[in-house]
Amino acid sequence: MATPRSRSRSARATDLRWRGALAVLDEMRREPGATRAAVARRLGLSTGSATEITSRLRDLALLAETPATPASRGRPTSVLVPHPEGPVVIAVDLRQEDWRCAVAALDGRPVIEDGGTHRSRAPERVIETVARAVGRLRGRYGERVRAISVAVAATVRHGTVVQSSVLGWDAVNLGALAGNAADSAVPAGDAADLTARAGDAPVPLLVGNDATLAGLAEARHGVAAGAAAVLHVTVEVGVGGTLVLDGRPLHGATGAGGEFGHLPFGDPGLRCPCGASGCWDLEVDGRAIARHLGDPPPRDPRTYAEQALARVPADPAVRDAVGRAATRLARGLAGLINALDPAVVTLGGLAQPLRAAAEPQFAAALADGLMRFRRPAPPPVLPAALGRDGALHGAAVTGLDHVLTEDGLTAWAALRSST
Repeated sequence: MATPRSRSRSARATDLRWRGALAVLDEMRREPGATRAAVARRLGLSTGSATEITSRLRDLALLAETPATPASRGRPTSVLVPHPEGPVVIAVDLRQEDWRCAVAALDGRPVIEDGGTHRSRAPERVIETVARAVGRLRGRYGERVRAISVAVAATVRHGTVVQSSVLGWDAVNLGALAGNAADSAVPAGDAADLTARAGDAPVPLLVGNDATLAGLAEARHGVAAGAAAVLHVTVEVGVGGTLVLDGRPLHGATGAGGEFGHLPFGDPGLRCPCGASGCWDLEVDGRAIARHLGDPPPRDPRTYAEQALARVPADPAVRDAVGRAATRLARGLAGLINALDPAVVTLGGLAQPLRAAAEPQFAAALADGLMRFRRPAPPPVLPAALGRDGALHGAAVTGLDHVLTEDGLTAWAALRSST
């Protein structure tokens, strides 16, 4: 019978076994296309250690090596790439008007495999359609699928959708996306013990807010990579975002943090679909622009806003309406900067086009809203690099965070040894 001390020694040995391997795989994610020599240099590994680790990872079908283009007459090296038979995660993006499914290997690059427009926003119809697509991917990739990670335009609490004003949903269980509606989902970014099952193989189902995951992706691999404190704000239908500290988004006590659009920065006489009044959401998107123009509320506020932005150069009324929305966006952003003290701010979705369409109004409102001590050196406000794919990249990131752990690699090694 194993004693506590022997179990502790075994756990330490497992940790040591995977520590170098995880470091190499993390570098492959951080810089896809990196050479073995560059990774070894960054990690301080000797040539022998780098060769031993990459050989072990190759034997486990975790990475492969391809010849690097020689840069000089020095010793030839190789580029580290995901193994063609290695683990993958399925990333799902559930948006207001459509959905997409992608597959990401260990380099974290999501490749879109399926998608479509919602024929109905009824949750059972949406989930049924997306579950079929996920099932097809699981059938194609089999046990290589190690996690299913979902970005959804909704408030997520304890891994469950509790409300989506843009989709018209209340509480919705997304467990069916992994094959069993009775199973619970796990908050994206949290340590996961719960699993959703598809067939006979348990697969973790990770669920996160789309704006939060887009911010995570920008902080890890986008325009804010390397910054210690990143504030991400996006405008789609309303406002969302997150604060990412040292590569980890702040979820709050229950996972529902980051609902910036429901800060009371707006007109208290306007009731938001979320149930609150005066939400910032109602001041910056297509609904606000339509209201300023005297138009009825648009069914698709994002498309309405895009069309309005295209009309700005030629239509003074539209230019004024967009300027008012950009001003409200900037004032709210200044409040978040004052409160959260980010090193970098990234703008996703329609936030950057709104800013660009009314740059003087945006800049003046942002400066006016900042505390005096911040004005000489405010944090840079940068366009997001990943565009509308940000949430999909973030879903891939959080899925791979779950897979690339000591436990995840131990489970993969056990699977490989049994086949």
